[in-house]
Amino acid sequence: MMSAVVQGTSGTEPAGGIAGWATDLMDRLGAPGAGLAIALENLFPPLPSEVILPLAGFTAAQGRMSLVAALAWTTAGSVAGALALYGIGALVGRDRVRALAARLPLVKVADLDRTEAWFARHGAKAVFLGRMIPLFRSLVSVPAGVERMRMTTFLLYTTLGSALWNAVFVLAGYQLGDNWRTVEEYVGVYSKAVVALAALGVLGFAAVRIVKARRPGSGPGTHRAESGDFERDRTY
Repeated sequence: MMSAVVQGTSGTEPAGGIAGWATDLMDRLGAPGAGLAIALENLFPPLPSEVILPLAGFTAAQGRMSLVAALAWTTAGSVAGALALYGIGALVGRDRVRALAARLPLVKVADLDRTEAWFARHGAKAVFLGRMIPLFRSLVSVPAGVERMRMTTFLLYTTLGSALWNAVFVLAGYQLGDNWRTVEEYVGVYSKAVVALAALGVLGFAAVRIVKARRPGSGPGTHRAESGDFERDRTY
């Protein structure tokens, strides 16, 4: 049976799981392999950046890639993944999102209107800060595409946010060396807290909406009226 780690020339290398897969990519492709792993992490959020990024730093510390290349390629990978998700959002489009929202239980088109208005005011900050929040770092690119955020703005804030997030973890892995997994342990707690807060937010939203729906005078007609009012407002 293969052990969890194998002895490398200058430290321990992961031999299984996501860490082993990422290590194999970096061994085969060098720094571009780290970039590819992070691009895939953006597209598939269950792949944890808190494993891949410190591992890239650890690999650089072993001399198998340069630190500058690790930072540059992981940031390029983040931007590439974000662009793919932006494209998905743009292909889906605002009209399809609104049509879907109108069919979802407990969701009103007015909720989407408020979200759009908020994103119009704070979209650049949302993209920048969202790159440093687990789960949302991938998802934030989709509404940016739906709303057709200006590409130069999207690229600028995505690159800045990604470079900052990546640098923290790549440099931590570089400094910690064989103890790079310490980063994963601490960030894992942060990631779980973010997911728990998001779940509580969804549950709270659903609870409030159910209570409101049970009040007299609440019904599909009210929903349609709110949507119609907004659409009329948009024509002025």
